[in-house]
This record gives sequence, C-alpha cells and structure tokens, in this order.
Amino acid sequence: MKTDTIFYTLLQNLPSVFFELLEQPPTLASRYEFSSVEVKELARRIDGVFLPKSDFPGEPIYFVEVQFQTDEDLYWRLITEAAVYLNQYKPNRRCQGVVLWAKRSFDPGIPLVYQPLFDARYIRIIYLDELDEGSGSSIGLGIIKLVVAPEDEAIQQARSLINQVQQADAANRRNLLELVERMLVYKFSSYSRQELEAMFGLSEWKQTRFYQEVREETRQELKEEIKEEIKEETQLDTKLGTIPRLLKLGLSIEQIAEALELDIEVVRQAAKGAKY
Repeated sequence: MKTDTIFYTLLQNLPSVFFELLEQPPTLASRYEFSSVEVKELARRIDGVFLPKSDFPGEPIYFVEVQFQTDEDLYWRLITEAAVYLNQYKPNRRCQGVVLWAKRSFDPGIPLVYQPLFDARYIRIIYLDELDEGSGSSIGLGIIKLVVAPEDEAIQQARSLINQVQQADAANRRNLLELVERMLVYKFSSYSRQELEAMFGLSEWKQTRFYQEVREETRQELKEEIKEEIKEETQLDTKLGTIPRLLKLGLSIEQIAEALELDIEVVRQAAKGAKY
C-alpha cells in the first residue's frame, strides 16, 4: 500500500487537515474541492489539487505533493505540472505549491532556479515528522503523526487516536474509523488483521467498507493461492508419472531429477514404487 496514496485518501476524506498543516482555519476546507486534474500536454494527471469553489474567488489553488522517499525531480515535476495546468485552464487566481515530505532528510533542496518562488512563498514545504504537539490534536493530524511515528511510539498513538474517533459524533465516526483502519494496516503491515483487532480493540471495523473490501481481496487471494497449489500438485503428479518411463529408457535417478527439476530423494522414492 503506497504511502502517498494513503495520504491522498486522507486529504480526500478529511480535507480540513491540509489547512491545519498550513496553520489556517480547518473550516477553509468547505470552500474547496480536492481532486486530481488532467494535464493534457503531459498526458498525465496531477494527483493532489485543492480547487476553490466558484463562490470563493479570493481563495488560492493549492498543488499538493506527498513524498515518503527521496525524489530529486519532485520540485521540477511539481512546478512543471502546475505551470502546464495554469496555461491550460488559465484560472484567475493565486496559487501555491505545497510539498509534504515525510522527513527533512528526503528533501534534496529547492533547485537554485526556483529559489525565488520559495522565498516568495509560492512553494510551501512541511516536514511531517517535525510536527510538534503545538500543531494541534485533531484526528486528522493524529493520523498523520501516527504514520510518521516510530513503531514503538505508534502503538500508543494509535490507541489514543482510536479513543478520539470513538468519541466523535455518530455521523462521522464510521468514515473516521475507516481512515484510521487504512493507516493501521499500512503502519503495522507485519501484523494480521486479527492481531490488530486484539491490539486496538477494534470491534467496530467489521462494519466499514474498507474492512469488507479487504476481506473480499483476501478471499480472492486465497482462491488464487488454492488454484496455484492445485496447479503445482498437478504438475508434480505429471512429473512423477513420467519417472517409470524414464527409468525404462535407462536414465539414472540423478539424470531424471535434473531433467524434471525434482529433488533426488523425491525421484528415488518414486522409483522404489515404480514397476519397470
């Protein structure tokens, strides 16, 4: 599960957290639609764009990049895509690029040619692992802090976050729980779903769409595994069936094992039961 995809899902479902990161009122999210936009000249889409609703002509466009590994081309790509978008759609608005790095060490630095854009605040950089306690205690920020936290700290953070979600109003609890689930599955990928349920007391998550999706994916994966096992067993049976004929042709056990790509001991055991 890619981390940037998880973050775009978070921004799609909880856009207020983006404005919290910018130290702006979370209520500004109601003035925007978060989506991906097509850039025809590049034959691709920009994954994260906050486009102001038409009722709010004074609000800027935000181009968002999330990065959880070093990327030497990120600033070049962001500015190129933003410039092509602005040329294509020609919006009469201000704009700002926002880069969310997981760690400062991943950031290769603003290219010198674009430094004036950074100085003029056309590009805003946020290092997620440096968010301090003063940055707020909302559920959205809690999810972000959970993802970038070391695993030994993340367990306690996850429990606190789940408590917050369970205290939310009923109308939002299901969606918030689903977001937390996605983060937990990503953060604790080495744990089974049953272990996560036991660790965090998540009895409610069986009701969410995400749980149902993952369960169906698991079923499909299990079916494919069973099919593959049957296929491998059939192939093995076919190989074992050829051993008596190869023995009759005078091939040694070692030669048969090499030809059929079988363990010598397997061939030897099959040869003992063969009548030739």
